[in-house]
Parts: sequence; C-alpha cells; structure tokens
Amino acid sequence: MSELSFLLPRSEMPRQWYNLAADLPTPPLPPLTPDGKPVGPEMLAPVFPMNIIEQEVSTKQLIDIPEEVQEILARWRPTPLRRARALEKHLKTPAKIYYKDESVSPAGSHKPNTAVPQAWYNKQFGIKNLVTETGAGQWGSALAFACSQVGLGCKVFMVRTSYDSKPLRKMFMHVWGAECVPSPSRETKAGRDVLARDPDCPGSLGVAISEAVEQAVSDKSGKTRYSLGSVLNHVLLHQTVIGLEARKQLALAGVKKPDVVIGCAGGGSNFAGISFPFVQDKIHGAKIDIIPVEPAACPTLTRGPFVYDFGDVAGMTPLLAMFSLGHQFMPPAIHAGGLRYHGMAPLVSQAAVEGLVTPRAYGQMKCYESALLWARTEGPVPAPETSHAIACAIEEAVKAREEGREKTILFCYSGHGLLDLAGYEKFLSGELSDYSLPEADLCKALEPVKAFPKAPRNKSGKW
Repeated sequence: MSELSFLLPRSEMPRQWYNLAADLPTPPLPPLTPDGKPVGPEMLAPVFPMNIIEQEVSTKQLIDIPEEVQEILARWRPTPLRRARALEKHLKTPAKIYYKDESVSPAGSHKPNTAVPQAWYNKQFGIKNLVTETGAGQWGSALAFACSQVGLGCKVFMVRTSYDSKPLRKMFMHVWGAECVPSPSRETKAGRDVLARDPDCPGSLGVAISEAVEQAVSDKSGKTRYSLGSVLNHVLLHQTVIGLEARKQLALAGVKKPDVVIGCAGGGSNFAGISFPFVQDKIHGAKIDIIPVEPAACPTLTRGPFVYDFGDVAGMTPLLAMFSLGHQFMPPAIHAGGLRYHGMAPLVSQAAVEGLVTPRAYGQMKCYESALLWARTEGPVPAPETSHAIACAIEEAVKAREEGREKTILFCYSGHGLLDLAGYEKFLSGELSDYSLPEADLCKALEPVKAFPKAPRNKSGKW
C-alpha cells in the first residue's frame, strides 16, 4: 500500500520565513499617500508596531522565526502533506494530487500561521489589544486564538453577511475571549457612513478594514493596534511556512518538484504561503505552473487592472500597487467570504505582473460541485474558499488524463468547512446560483481610482 501522508518531525519545522520581495525580477512598488509620496515606516506606526513594520518593508530573503513563536506553531506544525489517492482513482487520472493540510490548526485553517507571530510581536512591543476584520470568520477565529495564547484583548469586525449566515464562527471567537461585532456597525464613523448610504448593506472586507483601522488609531492610550490577516508583505511572509514544509515533504514522497501549484486567492495569504517558495524556484528556472484561483463574482486578478488603490472603503490605508476592483466595490454575498476582497496582495500582484503566476476564476457552483466530489471521495468537508483550489486541482488532473501524461499537482487545503455547512445546505437544496461581475459594475467601481497616482508601465507594457 502506498503512503498517503507525509509527515515531518518537529525538528524539521522552518526556522526562517521566506521573503519573495528579495527575489522578484522587478522590486515591488512602494505604498503611497494620496498625493503620490512614498509612505515611510513612521506613517504606519499608529496602526502597526515597529517590529511588524520592519518586516513589512524588509528586503531580506530570510527572516528568523522567534523561538517563542515556533513553540506555539509546533502544536500543529509541521502540518501533513497528503496524497488524494481516492480522488485520483475516481478521476482515472495519471496525475498525482498532493495537498498541504492546513485544516489541522486550532482554528481549522492556515490563518494562525500569521496570527500567532502578529500577536507575539504586538505583545513584545507593549500592545494590550488588537482590532481586526474578518470575512468568513477564519481570520477572526485565528486572531482570537492567538491573542488568547499571548494574553492580548481582541476585537473583530465581521462582514455582516457572514456574521448572519455563520453564527458558529462568531461563537468560535467568543470561546477564545474575543469580541465580535457585525460590520458595517454604528461603532465607527466609517460604519455609520456606509449605513447612511445603505441601511441593508451586507458589508465587505473593505468596510470592515476601515472600521477596524479607525477603532485602533482612535485609542488615545496608544495600547491598541490593528492586525491584518492577508494582503500585506509581513502576512504573506509568515505564511511561507506552508510551502517551505511542502518542499521537504514532496522530497519524502520522491517528488523533485511539482508541475502545478494551486491556492485559492482572496487577499493572497494562503496562496502566497503555498506558492512563494516555488515561485522562487520558478524565478531560478524551474518549470512550474502556479495558479491562484479566485471567485468569478470577485475577479480581482483576472479582470481587475493593476493600479494604485486603497485597501479599504474609507481610504484609511496607504495606496497599494495591486490588482483591484476599486476600493468601493461591494462584492455579492457568495459563501466564500474569505475571497470577497476588492484587491490582491501587492507581492502576489507583482508576481502576476511578472508572469510568474497565472490566475483563474471559477463560479461558486463549480466549486461546490468539486467540494462534494472531494468529500465523497477523500472524506473531509472543505471550506468554500478551499473548494476553489480543489476545483482547479480536479481540472488539472482531468487535463492530465486527456493528455495522457503524468504530472504532480500540489494545492493548499487552506481550511475545513465544518462551520460553513449552511452554504452546503443551500447548494444541496438548489438555492445557490452563479454570479459573474457585470462589466458596467466593474467600471463604476473603478471610477474613483482614476484620480490616484498611476502604477508605471514596464517595457512590455504589462503595468
């Protein structure tokens, strides 16, 4: 019987994070103020502690993981690399499908990989409370867990449509001692402004970010900071433990390199985590197809332009160079709440500009169909976000069957769906449908971006 799981001993845990910014062919563009001036570290100080800011702006290739952080991560890391033999057999494919199982963390997803170091660094800086946003609830749950481990207070603004449809997610946060409120709320000016325009607003990550940042910077004691679960460089940095472990585990499975690497992509954190070490290999000549998969309802990488834009609705963040649908874009209430973000991480965006990653977008019906096939072959029930990566893995495996060639597929199983069964209930009862963003809505959402500084174009005219 062939091996289905490949485990690393604790001694093989990564001791350093990998920073793609050091290896990109073109350095990432800097964040800017609305008048076009570069944002210095001191401008970020009211939002993040300086030890986090140092990581955000670092161009070092490798950054040491503090021993105290490793001790907490070691409770579930290294995570297993598994082979999806039952799915391969069902598909009658010559492809080998491997997945990095991040669902084994206390919060059930990849998110604690960055929540733990962020909470630890804030604690070291003397911060007492963290405020954040969450879409589907996975990030909010992860930060609530991390804060409980290091002794910080935690408050989470949760996108209202997820807050209402996923009550167990907020209970998860409450168990770990965090406060969870629906966004838009009346606790902040940003929230009140949105509700004044639309009292029934379902919310968005952009709105929730505005609320969380506003509440953090308004604390006169200086003991509260904001924490973000995706998009920014330091967040993606922390997630690279996923791909660094996967490299070693594939070697245990006798695989020199994967042919395809896949991750679902909303803000970019788990995709970066599984892919960036392999992007490094690709930069140095490896032939690997690297695919971020996003919802057709929120097609940031596949239909958005590469521009400077705010990371939130109220314009409280710096302008970031990224693929964006416009910071005022209000995504539809699809069940993959963690993928409903208007922008893509600048480092992922830059990798796309360089042609190092090739994005795809799928409708939620295809993703739920793939999730059911996965559950009925492999067993585990995936999160709606994870189902996007599964759909792509299945597509690639079927392609290998049709072409009659072997290939190795690696994807990130970014989280389980045990708290997301309401979406499965609606899918199975025929209440869900696909939604493709109308071009007119996209153009309208991008209108405000025209006033911002332009991202310069390279010689190929790509950006």
